[in-house]
Amino acid sequence: MYRIVLSVLIIIFLGSCTTKKHSVLRGPGVHTHKETVPSRPSVSNESTFKPNNSKGGSLTGNSYIEQYKDVAIREMNQYGIPASIKLAQALLESGNGNSYLAQKANNHFGIKCGGVWNGPSIARDDDNPNDCFRVYRSVEDSYRDHSEFLLRKRYEKLFFLNKDDYKGWAKGLKEAGYATNPRYPELLIDIIERYSLHQYDKGESKHQKNRREHRVEHIIEEKIELEPKVKPDAIKPPVAMVIHEIKVGQTLYSIARLYGVTVSHLQQINNLDGDSISIGQLLVISK
Repeated sequence: MYRIVLSVLIIIFLGSCTTKKHSVLRGPGVHTHKETVPSRPSVSNESTFKPNNSKGGSLTGNSYIEQYKDVAIREMNQYGIPASIKLAQALLESGNGNSYLAQKANNHFGIKCGGVWNGPSIARDDDNPNDCFRVYRSVEDSYRDHSEFLLRKRYEKLFFLNKDDYKGWAKGLKEAGYATNPRYPELLIDIIERYSLHQYDKGESKHQKNRREHRVEHIIEEKIELEPKVKPDAIKPPVAMVIHEIKVGQTLYSIARLYGVTVSHLQQINNLDGDSISIGQLLVISK
């Protein structure tokens, strides 16, 4: 009888300990001697705060597009920037959303803290040690801020193009000084056509185009009056990159050796899902 009572008491005691352990691990920010349960970040949209896919690995080009194409389309409908251009630039500058700034700051376009930015920031070596970069609550906020960056006199004429004219936008961005490499337009067009991003670009009627152009023109003029005199380069320096055109007989491995980088680096920075490349294709080596 004594053994039975003792066994029952032990079972009750162990069950109580187990219940307490589970209740502790549910609470965010609570530490135990075995593991730490991280606190949940304060963001406007938690689903977009975590750029990685559900499997916990790096995003591929296709998975990035699937996740953010609707955001790019909304920006296109609002301001006229082709969704294909927005996605191609984001893929390029964030490495499919896998870059340090994309992961830690939801910053998918490398925009710095200049101008009227009063939000949170993060330090990262870039043109200078500990350059200041903007931190966004969500990827949507990063996409919107990129649109706001382009809404300035320097890029004004681009907004008078049709919003499905991705080739005109690619060339216009280079002419306006967005990038220093002369092959930048070809690189954007290559990304757009490789992933068929132009399928997300939608035309508009003449009336819709005129109304949008008038709205954008008003926004740009208003910003000139309200914003401090800050060079765009202080907020978003021109994209400087080394671009390689693939020749006969070259492989991803041989190109990586040529420039002293890894194959995985080339795959990530060029949004490649595998080792397949073609003659004449442009590869970003560094930026």
